[in-house]
Amino acid sequence: MVSKEAKLDIIKNFGANQSDTGSAEVQIAILTKDIQNLTEHLSIHKKDITSRRSLLKKVAQRRHLLNFLLGKSVARYKAIIEKLNIRK
Repeated sequence: MVSKEAKLDIIKNFGANQSDTGSAEVQIAILTKDIQNLTEHLSIHKKDITSRRSLLKKVAQRRHLLNFLLGKSVARYKAIIEKLNIRK
């Protein structure tokens, strides 16, 4: 789970203003941080099935948000992909 300070930092970097928590970019950035944290956890605890399921759900949720953003604006999609280094 992302700490409160980390969320505020993400909102500052990706949001339009300090209270912009609903935009797709902010939600994608928070999910990406959660995915990174869960990936680190699972590298240590390989048999933690509950966390693995949570990771898969978060990846699917981020994929849906990215597809939504791609449909709305290709420029915003490419910007968030590049900023978060999601694709290789």
